[in-house]
Amino acid sequence: MRQDEMTPVVKTIAAILFPLIIIFSFYVIMHGHLTPGGGFQGGAIGASAIVMLIAAYGAKYVRERAKEENLSIFESIGGIVFVLVGLLGFLATSAFLYNFLVGEPLFGTIPPFGSNSGILNSGGILPILNIAVGMKVIGGLASVVLVMALAGGDEE
Repeated sequence: MRQDEMTPVVKTIAAILFPLIIIFSFYVIMHGHLTPGGGFQGGAIGASAIVMLIAAYGAKYVRERAKEENLSIFESIGGIVFVLVGLLGFLATSAFLYNFLVGEPLFGTIPPFGSNSGILNSGGILPILNIAVGMKVIGGLASVVLVMALAGGDEE
């Protein structure tokens, strides 16, 4: 074992925490229209899970499993989804990002007047936009940190 390598305990804990952090990231992204959070905050949480793997296993290990090209594709899909949702709103009413899903059963349930217990499918296009932004943030931040870690000499 190299001197700068993490112990098996750190690697095991990182492997256990990784899926839990990703699940929490998805929770924050999906509830962004109801609670504080959203695509950026949830994406930053998801990217921190990848940063944790870089710290525990090293940049070379993470680069072999989550290639920079795959992170770039993931980020690009998020951007494409955001623009497509915006264009669909434009096609529906001549307004970019028009909330065309209001009143639809999937994401457009109109909540009752008064206190709302948190109806998840009441955001219209917002949950879709939060997912797109989360994808952009996870892909972008993870790529930046991975490139910086590889440039730091952990490549060997």
